[in-house]
Amino acid sequence: MWYYQNMAKSRAVLPKPNKGGRPATGRDPVRAIRLSDEFLARVDVWAARQDDEPGRSEAIRRLVEMALATAKPAPKRNKKTAAKAAELAGTMIDWLGDKSAPPQEQANRKRRLVKGPSEFREMRSDQAKPGR
Repeated sequence: MWYYQNMAKSRAVLPKPNKGGRPATGRDPVRAIRLSDEFLARVDVWAARQDDEPGRSEAIRRLVEMALATAKPAPKRNKKTAAKAAELAGTMIDWLGDKSAPPQEQANRKRRLVKGPSEFREMRSDQAKPGR
């Protein structure tokens, strides 16, 4: 203990310990997606044709930006066309339906087929949501 009391305090600044790992190169979080080998090969070919030969990540970013810049909004659905499609689907369901089932069951099946599964109806953005 007497050793520490008699020792002069050092004024030398010690460097911070190295945390290791790769240096941070970007501010945005990493996103992971699955891409086939064929798709990546096409991206690599596109990148090689560019003047600055960007890396794969930069090439994918550029391609997505170009696609978003030229994307058009989905066309509005015509109610008359949708009604005609539902009518044609109903006619085909009647023709192909199970004639041995009771009429009420046939009507229920037809309604479920024409309207589609509830999971998909909830996702549709072109339909008005209940209560809105």
